[in-house]
Amino acid sequence: MAKDYLTEAKILIVDDEPSNVRLLERILEMSGCKNIRGITDSRQALPTYFDFEPDIVLLDLNMPHFDGFAIMQQLGMAVTDDFLPILVLTADMTSETRRRALAGGAKDFVIKPLDHTEVVLRIRNLLETRLLHLGMQRQNSILEDQVRERTARLEEALNELRSTQEHIVKQERLRALGMMAGGIAHDFNNALTMMLGYGELLLPWLQQNGSPREQAYLNHIVSAAQDATHVVSRLREFYRPAENNEIRLPVDLNEIATQVVALTAPKWKNRSRADGVQIEVQTDLRDTPLVAANAAELREVLTNLIFNAVDAMPDGGHVTIATMPLGDGVALTVTDTGKGMTEDERERCLEPFFTTKGEGGTGLGLAVVYGIIQRHGGTIEIASEKGVGTTFAIHLPATTEERCIATPITLRVDRTLRVLIVDDQEIICELIAEHLATDGHTTVSAARGHDALEIFRTGSFDLVITDQSMPMMNGVQLAAAIKAISPETPVVLLTGFGEEILAVGARPTGVDLVIGKPVSHADLRRAIFQAMERAEPLASVA
Repeated sequence: MAKDYLTEAKILIVDDEPSNVRLLERILEMSGCKNIRGITDSRQALPTYFDFEPDIVLLDLNMPHFDGFAIMQQLGMAVTDDFLPILVLTADMTSETRRRALAGGAKDFVIKPLDHTEVVLRIRNLLETRLLHLGMQRQNSILEDQVRERTARLEEALNELRSTQEHIVKQERLRALGMMAGGIAHDFNNALTMMLGYGELLLPWLQQNGSPREQAYLNHIVSAAQDATHVVSRLREFYRPAENNEIRLPVDLNEIATQVVALTAPKWKNRSRADGVQIEVQTDLRDTPLVAANAAELREVLTNLIFNAVDAMPDGGHVTIATMPLGDGVALTVTDTGKGMTEDERERCLEPFFTTKGEGGTGLGLAVVYGIIQRHGGTIEIASEKGVGTTFAIHLPATTEERCIATPITLRVDRTLRVLIVDDQEIICELIAEHLATDGHTTVSAARGHDALEIFRTGSFDLVITDQSMPMMNGVQLAAAIKAISPETPVVLLTGFGEEILAVGARPTGVDLVIGKPVSHADLRRAIFQAMERAEPLASVA
């Protein structure tokens, strides 16, 4: 291997005696070396090195102008080669000369007068050592590249793991919060059912017999119950998954954006002017494909984002709403020139109950936005800088559907029904019975599932409305038992867990319709119609 390398090696000879240079050239040529350059002027040593780029330097020590020690010093300062073999040719082999030469950079010595074989062997040894050194350098470089590449992959995997872990932790938080909210919602819904139901029952009487003040009081009570119903429903919005029975229609985001800008104008235009600031909302709406969506939910998303942007600009500013096609979907962005967020605020702003508005915010707006976008199969990204502004970028998948024909719904049945009402809270049974009585239906009530089953066996009923959470026999068990006796009798499950049951996406056995508490008179009337007409089995009556 060394001999082959010797034939390809470039050798530089520096000696002020032309005869010594010629002698070395002949020795090397006889050994097969073809790339040789010899110089006798030591001042040309450094320029020749950079021009020729030799693999080894054969260097005399005693020369005019620059001796061999000076040349080694020049090479040491100017050359970046980690291993440049320098073979010293000298007749002075005193200990001091050896020490100075080795300290100056020499790798080996040849004593004058020259022994031809020794010269070739020493050159071969130094070239072989250089070859091995260069090979080791290349291998180290390859290993370093591999280490860098693997380190980058590990860092990427670690970042992905951290991101996944954060996502799982966030999902678990939402799931735990959802379970807690579900239990709270059930109790609230039962209470709200009575407040809203009896309030609605009293309204017609007070409208005929009560004073304006009494009517106003009752209207406030009913409105408060309806608002509380909306709050309970919103608690579920940020954790519930997409439901199999959700109706999605082709929606034009440009149309949604135009509607919401007009609907929110009273806040960002009139109110801002009243406060003495100037807020402008601009749109940049491009031609985009339709998306399969619930239009009302997307309006809520955009409304929340615009209101957040306005709240972030107490001194005025600009809000820009833009749409554009992006990949296989549509991008919707809302950009403001407001206060912006810190990195910690940006990362946490989608969490439920986290707010930067102090007492002025609930922390549910962006959490609801996140939940809606997730259920629509979309993504949301946030870019923000403190003192500069914030951009919310939403990406929704496009749909190829062009239209969807909705079936009109009749609100009430046109005949009198005999209905069995089952609820362990007698006051709710009484409330449902009063609602049905105003529509001309007759009712029988039971507070327990077993009692209801016995009543059903001995009577004749067109419909059964039952609660779910009851002792001994729950609503689903009762429905299954009733279907075993009379498969044609519709069973409506009226429960404070209605939203949660619908979220599972599967109808309980024996149940024809699930509706959630609280339920208004109009909701109940619509549910009875759907059950009797065998309408959409999993339809949710809001």
